[in-house]
This record gives sequence, C-alpha cells and structure tokens, in this order.
Amino acid sequence: MIRRRALTLLIIVLLIGVPAGYLLISAEQSRSSGRDKEEKYSATGLTEGWPSKLQRRLYQIPVPHPAGKVAYYETNNWKTSRLYIQFETSAAGLDAFLAGVGVDRGDLERDDISISDRDRRVTGWDFSAPGQWWGLIHTQENPAPTQDIVINLANPQTPMVYVVSRTVP
Repeated sequence: MIRRRALTLLIIVLLIGVPAGYLLISAEQSRSSGRDKEEKYSATGLTEGWPSKLQRRLYQIPVPHPAGKVAYYETNNWKTSRLYIQFETSAAGLDAFLAGVGVDRGDLERDDISISDRDRRVTGWDFSAPGQWWGLIHTQENPAPTQDIVINLANPQTPMVYVVSRTVP
C-alpha cells in the first residue's frame, strides 16, 4: 500500500516536474537571448569584437588574420546600410586585406582622409593626429558596397585600418 502510494506520487511528480523544469529552462534561455540581442542592437558606437561572418561577407570586408584592436558598428536605414570597422594588422595582413577588397597599396593616396566628417562623428574617429595617413574610396556598382578606407602607416609593421563600407539595399 505504501509502496503503491510512493510510486503514484513519483509518477505525478515526474509528469508535472519534468515539463515544468523544461519550461523554466526554456524561458531563461529565451530571456537571455533577448538580452543579448538588445545589447547588440542598442549599441550607439563602435563595439569591441569581430563582426559576424555574414556582415563581413555582405559588406565585403575581409578582415585579415592576425588582426587586433577589432571594433565595429553597423547602421541600417531605408536608404543606406553601413558597417564601420577598425582593426590593427601586420604589413602582410594589410596587403591581404587590400587584395581581398580588390585594390593594392599603389591605389592608396597619401593624406587622403576618405572617410566623411559625418562618418567620423558616428564612430568618434579622429584623423587629425600626426601620422602617415593613406586612403582611398573603392567604388563599386550597386548592390556591391562602396568602401571608404583610411590607413595609418605611422608604424608600417602594425598599420591601423579604418573602413566604412556602405551599400544601398
């Protein structure tokens, strides 16, 4: 008799407890996912870390390996979508990046700050410091993105690269 009651109680606990436990775990995972997305999409400036592979492919930004000090910010509206990205790389990494974009060092122009004042305000980038600034605008036909690239070659072994890639949806 006691055994039967214990077995009945165990079955009731399992029938109610397991689904309830699953529901609690699922709710917490969903809540955490929402917080992560909220944090990502509420950013108002450069965020430390790598953009997703999808973003890099969409905006055609082949960030080389190795790359350090990577930060990015994406904006979207009805007219234009932009990906702002900065990274530090090696001399070979810079050549690989430029080749991946479809240009080379010969296309760069000295003291050409090709990133607009508007885009500099969005990111907080300041190119007024002394340095060896090189830049170019890589224009492509829609829907391919256009990239504004500025590179600080003050230290040729570890150049700092700033890119604004914009596309019209």
